[in-house]
Amino acid sequence: IRITFKQQITRVNMGVKMKIKTAKNSPYPIEVVNGQTYYWCSCGLSENQPFCDSSHQSTEMTPLEFVVIESKTVYFCGCKQSANSPLCDGTHKTL
Repeated sequence: IRITFKQQITRVNMGVKMKIKTAKNSPYPIEVVNGQTYYWCSCGLSENQPFCDSSHQSTEMTPLEFVVIESKTVYFCGCKQSANSPLCDGTHKTL
């Protein structure tokens, strides 16, 4: 799996840490398809979790592009706090 960062997640706006909504306190297991591009919701507001539905328009946040080079199950972060975004790193266990 290759992750490209065409848009960075904005977590700080003018020196003020932004509030990110925890969508789910566990990961989303998703079967991804080789050659497909997915846009992970970084703000937690999307009704189409873990993917973006443009709900971030009211925030300074942007989605994270995820390009797949191998079909398999991956675990997308639901808490939106992973240091390995968009993938889960277990951070939700400490929230």
